[in-house]
Amino acid sequence: MNNFFARQQQAKTLSSRLLLLFGLAMLLIIVVLSVMAMLVLGSVPRDASGQAMSLLAPQTLAHNAGLLVTTGLGAGTFMGLASLFRIASLRGGGGQVASELGGTRVDPDTRDPLQRRLINVVEEMALASGVAVPEVYVLDQEAGINAFAAGYSPADAAVAVTRGTLERLSRSELQGVIAHEFSHILNGDMRLNIRLIGILFGILVIAMIGRKILHHAHLFSGGNRRNDGAAAVLLIAVGLVALGYIGLFFGRWIKSGIARQREYLADASAVQFTRDPNGIGGALKKIAASSAGSRLDHESEEYSHMLFGAGNSSHLFATHPPILERIRAIEPGFDPRELADLAEKMQRVQQREEARREQRAAQTEEQEKPAGFRFDADSIIENIGHPQWQAILAVAALAESIPEPLLRSARHHEWAPAMVLLMLLDDDDNVREQQLTHLHSLLGDTVRAQCANLLQAHGLIAQSRKLPLLEITLPALKNRSRAEVRQLHHAIRELSLADGEISAFEFALAQIILMYLDDSQSPGKSREHGNKTLAQRKAAVHSSMAALAWFGHAQRRAEAEPACQAGLDAIGFSDTGKIDYWPGGGRQWAADQRRSLQALNELSPTAKEQLVRAWLRVILFDEHAGSSELELLRAYCASIHVPMPPLRACRT
Repeated sequence: MNNFFARQQQAKTLSSRLLLLFGLAMLLIIVVLSVMAMLVLGSVPRDASGQAMSLLAPQTLAHNAGLLVTTGLGAGTFMGLASLFRIASLRGGGGQVASELGGTRVDPDTRDPLQRRLINVVEEMALASGVAVPEVYVLDQEAGINAFAAGYSPADAAVAVTRGTLERLSRSELQGVIAHEFSHILNGDMRLNIRLIGILFGILVIAMIGRKILHHAHLFSGGNRRNDGAAAVLLIAVGLVALGYIGLFFGRWIKSGIARQREYLADASAVQFTRDPNGIGGALKKIAASSAGSRLDHESEEYSHMLFGAGNSSHLFATHPPILERIRAIEPGFDPRELADLAEKMQRVQQREEARREQRAAQTEEQEKPAGFRFDADSIIENIGHPQWQAILAVAALAESIPEPLLRSARHHEWAPAMVLLMLLDDDDNVREQQLTHLHSLLGDTVRAQCANLLQAHGLIAQSRKLPLLEITLPALKNRSRAEVRQLHHAIRELSLADGEISAFEFALAQIILMYLDDSQSPGKSREHGNKTLAQRKAAVHSSMAALAWFGHAQRRAEAEPACQAGLDAIGFSDTGKIDYWPGGGRQWAADQRRSLQALNELSPTAKEQLVRAWLRVILFDEHAGSSELELLRAYCASIHVPMPPLRACRT
């Protein structure tokens, strides 16, 4: 299976191909629409003998050139603007899509056992993937088994499941479904899906106009002359409806060709994530055996390609492979006759008994010790976008070790800023007291009191828990005004400088929050990948390598220089000469790194893979991965939209 960067490049290529194919479909519609307009509203010239010329004769086309051009430009502009309008209407991100389909956001502090289980599974998958925890929605009115992920990027993503998914699937099956959706998040499918929605709307709008005209046909009746005009208008309306549905036919054909391929990839990724083919396989079997299947009562045509199951789609060009084919791809020896037995079992099994079995399975799972993980560049690169089951178990154990009151504070909208600031409090009593005093002037007494209360109740947060807790806290920081965001960033910088320097962790925390809030507040404008090469961003590459080596070698230049050079050599920058840039204390090095990372985000996916490999070369140069290096690596990867899974400090 291709790695994260190859899949990102594939998604980028698919997106370009998608735009080209839909552009051709729109061009065909424009041509046919222009010809229709000429047939109804145009005129046919006569030759020298007085005979009417052929409709397709060059003279006829030239005679009606103005009408053809006006109709073509008008139709093209209208469809293009309709597509842009639909895409712009979804700038609210994944949560808006979930709400349009009837979803209700799940309170992260929910006490509902099924919703609590869902939140836990989503959090485990997010932490193991190295991305912020997405918003979670439940479609309470839907009895079918279905789910989807939506958004422009991981920062504004939302994962939604139906009530049927919560009630009918076991924990392992739910985990398989969520892993499938995380594959769409990590592989760049969400942005592709939103573009599909917008472009398909541009084609559908033609049919919608035709239907509206037919619906109000009675307004055109009355009088012979008026009847002649009404006949022409109605003829155009019928043509628009027919043309719109012909366009829809091609749109479905293009959409199904792309979506089916991504569904197979997501199914395979779910098996790789969880190491349990029975999870997603069991969910697919229950869809096949259930009378409700994956049906959505409120599904819209434009959302069909985003769903885990086929929804209401029964048309010729379905966006999902047949359910039996998906099951056989996971379980080659599957016998469809098993579905009858499964259907009976689903009717007999009560929710209480299922919950008991899940609890026993979870206890058994927690007792299992995960196998070791090879800490090398190839293994890490392959795990990007494909978190391994060992990592999922490890973060589940880590989440279990965090006190529930601390988790509640991290998920709470009002307490989230204080939780972030708690992570910055210094070990030194005098510095910490200075930070708390400074908080009053920065954010007011409420946040200072919250931070002091958290400190008194839980003490300083262990370093190993900080970044996982930050990922859980991020969603609660969203939906704040830009003024509040600026205040929070200012407070983070000031608290970080309380001891006169900004550490690697302090920079990482501020940078991860900055990237997340920027992406979540402007989801439609965020750019995950560009087309630049490493050579075009040489200065930024150099800067990032130097900082990584500097903090990985206790800020000793003699040891940092060969590590930095090893990373530069790995990408063919051996001719850079003597390294003359090294981070210093204070604000400047952090500002330099932010500018460098902004430039590096413009790299192509292929170039980003080379860059991440080079960063890992710097880290592993001394065969030791320290916490400062790994914290910087996490922030670097977040800044260039690469979801780095959590890594532990170790010797290789």
